[in-house]
Amino acid sequence: MASDSTSILHHLEIPENHIPVNEIFYSIQGEGFHHGCPAFFIRFAGCDIGCIWCDSKDGWSVEESHFMPVEHIVNEAVSSDIGMVIITGGEPLIYNLQNLTEKLNQNKKKIHIETSGAYPLFASFDWLTLSPKKVKLPLESYYSLANELKIIVNDESDLNFAQSQAKKIGTACHLFLQPQWNQLKIMLPKIMDFIKANPEWRLSLQNHKFLGIK
Repeated sequence: MASDSTSILHHLEIPENHIPVNEIFYSIQGEGFHHGCPAFFIRFAGCDIGCIWCDSKDGWSVEESHFMPVEHIVNEAVSSDIGMVIITGGEPLIYNLQNLTEKLNQNKKKIHIETSGAYPLFASFDWLTLSPKKVKLPLESYYSLANELKIIVNDESDLNFAQSQAKKIGTACHLFLQPQWNQLKIMLPKIMDFIKANPEWRLSLQNHKFLGIK
């Protein structure tokens, strides 16, 4: 399974039918529209977008130890006996996920993905959370596909960014503002005031961090 991100994988050759995985685990979705729902998470290694506030910087790089066969990933998801599979990262769409998603679909899994939208979409998903980043904006095709638009708010300028992104998405897309964890106390009151003035938006919190779970 080849990568389109040469800056991430320039020194590695990924074996066929393998994907670099940071971790896989069964937990509760803590964010966004499906918060509180049980889900099996596939968190891929590798990201070249490099948000300075990212709380998953350990997942930016890719090492040989991260390589995992697609069949193994699918078997772990199936053994969890849960219907919702959430694919995240890193940035998962630096990889072609068609083989993985086809096998998950064959096992009747509902596949969700969270992506910046900066890379082409090589597979189909049941739910797409678009989380745009200023440093590398989504491809235009994502705005009509997104089920959920989630903007991470690190400072007040991100509220203006949120409005500019919301103008591009479809009318059925759910809008969420989520404070960057380390800025929670500062930005949460500002986000709440913004939502009161713009009620089409909803608040998303990283509830799993409050609970001390993955």
